[in-house]
Amino acid sequence: MSFLDQVLQPPSYGWQDTTGKLIKPTNKEIIIEFFNRLNIFKDRRNWLPFFSWLKVIFLIPFFFIFLTNYLSWWTLLAIFIYSMVIMGTHGTIWHHRYCTHGAYKFKNAFWRFLTQNLTINVIPEEIYVISHHVHHAKSDQPGDPYNAQAGFLYCFLADVNHQPISKSLSEQDYNRVHSLMLHTGVSANSYNQYKKWGSYVTPVYAVASWLLNWSFWYLAFYLMGGHALACSLFGAAGFWAVGVRTFNYEGHAKGKDKQREGSDYSIKDKSINQIWPGIVAGEWHNNHHLFPKSARSGFKPHQIDLAWYYIKLMNRLGAVSSYRDDKKLFYERYHNPYIQANQSSKEVLNVLEKGNNLKRSIKSTAE
Repeated sequence: MSFLDQVLQPPSYGWQDTTGKLIKPTNKEIIIEFFNRLNIFKDRRNWLPFFSWLKVIFLIPFFFIFLTNYLSWWTLLAIFIYSMVIMGTHGTIWHHRYCTHGAYKFKNAFWRFLTQNLTINVIPEEIYVISHHVHHAKSDQPGDPYNAQAGFLYCFLADVNHQPISKSLSEQDYNRVHSLMLHTGVSANSYNQYKKWGSYVTPVYAVASWLLNWSFWYLAFYLMGGHALACSLFGAAGFWAVGVRTFNYEGHAKGKDKQREGSDYSIKDKSINQIWPGIVAGEWHNNHHLFPKSARSGFKPHQIDLAWYYIKLMNRLGAVSSYRDDKKLFYERYHNPYIQANQSSKEVLNVLEKGNNLKRSIKSTAE
């Protein structure tokens, strides 16, 4: 088995059956698996997914405080912008393009730390990064940790059921996990510590960085707009934390074939370009599957890419030392050939149409 075949902890219901077909568990099986893998009393190595959802639970009361005490037009606008645009774009900038794909490089650790903490801390880098490498290697195939063909709940609860790293990695494979995570700056367990905690990240680092991040942002929001703004934006983070878990189900067309000719060129998977995620978070998903290591995925003029604008700005300021931009390759390999093929087809159809018109004219004259 390859490294990516065994790096994730397989669910109790498995990835595929004996014939190699995707196993589609029932909702009951998914929910049972979810709570079993959150049980830190049964196995302390479940601490990271438990901690990830604990943060979500802690954010939910802020959302209800916003609804019951601070609901107004300006807090509603603030919560919309923060949850839909700022949190989403930051997820693309940090977790997706930097931590997973290394699409750009920071000049130094200060700028990396600043970018990492631009928003309220919610998703552990480890859970996102390693599983996303598997997602690209096995997209819409058995073993894809958020395979949309297995249903909504399969994707929604994937961060617990399918995305954590295996608890039984060899030292060699754990070192490969280390190499995939090293550039993120996340504090790492030694191999012996990993066997104790079942994670790459150390619990002390995870908890300390969470507390410092939340303390800083609550104070900053309070100074800007009092408890009204602070509670609203922490509630917005909770809203985003739940909503983002639906993205890959939607981004892969709910497991169906919904790709559009001339828009979606990555035909090896079911990913699609969607207007809303693209505009608010720079997540033109089919483009991304074509060029996963590109710091830009909004290639066409109408494809707004806020994440790319941040990366480009940071480069001009000297904070980002280098980046990869595959826009030119996108046009050369996919868009321009498609346009040229369409033009050639139209020219052929025009010639045929002229020929048919000529035949009809000759026939009419003869009659």
